[in-house]
Amino acid sequence: MATKGTRFLPFSQFPPTQLRKDCFYHTTPAMIIPDSAQNIDSCENWLGRRVMSAWRVGGIVHALEGWEEHECGLDGPVVNPPRVWEAALRNGFKPLVLPSVETKGLSNCY
Repeated sequence: MATKGTRFLPFSQFPPTQLRKDCFYHTTPAMIIPDSAQNIDSCENWLGRRVMSAWRVGGIVHALEGWEEHECGLDGPVVNPPRVWEAALRNGFKPLVLPSVETKGLSNCY
């Protein structure tokens, strides 16, 4: 069981069915795509226009940078997260900043 004050970062667009009053819940990590990207208006139906989940951005950044390595499996090198973050910013992606969900007054809290 998570300790009091735990921060949850989802890996899915589906919200948890129950929330704890003593924990924090963030939205799925996402980024605003650059204006230079074409034909990408609503990539994912659960995010706003020109917003893309961080894992999709990571794949695009890998292609833009010409990187051959990947994070899948145990046999390959793990990419340095700051390197990927800096490359995303360099390629025009911007962080999507949203507040954490405050659980006060929500009916699905225990």
